[in-house]
Amino acid sequence: MATLRDIQRRIRSVQSTQKITRAMKLVAAAKLRRAQERILAARPYAGKMGELLGNLVSAAGSDGAPHPLLEQRQGPRRQIVIITADKGLAGAFNSNVIRRALELVRQSNVAEVTLVVVGRKARDFYRRRQWTIKRDLIGFWDRLAYSHASELADYFMQQYLDGEVDEVHLVYNEFRSVAVQRPVREQLLPIPRKTEGEADAASVDYLYEPDPRAILDELLPRHVRTQVFRALMESLAGEYGARMTAMEAATKNAKDMIDVLTIQFNKARQEKITKELLDIVGGAEALKQGSES
Repeated sequence: MATLRDIQRRIRSVQSTQKITRAMKLVAAAKLRRAQERILAARPYAGKMGELLGNLVSAAGSDGAPHPLLEQRQGPRRQIVIITADKGLAGAFNSNVIRRALELVRQSNVAEVTLVVVGRKARDFYRRRQWTIKRDLIGFWDRLAYSHASELADYFMQQYLDGEVDEVHLVYNEFRSVAVQRPVREQLLPIPRKTEGEADAASVDYLYEPDPRAILDELLPRHVRTQVFRALMESLAGEYGARMTAMEAATKNAKDMIDVLTIQFNKARQEKITKELLDIVGGAEALKQGSES
């Protein structure tokens, strides 16, 4: 049976852990507010750019050969970009996106798939397995900027234009709310075209200067960079939300454990006091009987 000192030691240990989890929750909440504002501001821009591109692509496609970033290929060479966090203690945030990416990787031919891993958790998971990691990017989340997305997007586009890959897919956690992050998969390259029904429904008669193809040359690379940046911001906001939720649950569990240990401590202390009283009463009774005899 645990002694009073053992129970006290456990209580102090859990209290120390509770202070850490509470502090981590507060830090994640402060960072989440800023990340959430950024992603909510970026979504309308990304959506409107996609809508505009749909009309531009339709106009340019009718004039001749498609833009190189829109070219649909039949080759099996696939590159999968897996976006996770550098740190854990965020519940199932990392494991969910790794599991989703693993499903896509296993559907692909091992010899024809390459990986780009963003975040230490994805890198550590896939570096011990048979798939080829073409590039990794870690240690930048606390200072995430558009330049990181631009560097990654330019790397993807260069590989695609050079014919090294035929498809590029993003797998990341989409921020839905503080408590909900949904792993999603999006095709980055070739840039998906709208179906005929979607194009007709959203068609707008624009005037282009100098011409739609020249605008596509400028706008399509920017669109790819924007989508990569949005995916990174979605993942960052999701990470902070998941960590805040996980640390809140951990803090509550620590409190419940402290309550249980406190009850055990009080019970053990009461048993010890009762035993000491019984010993005193028994000794006094023995002395009384000895004096009477």
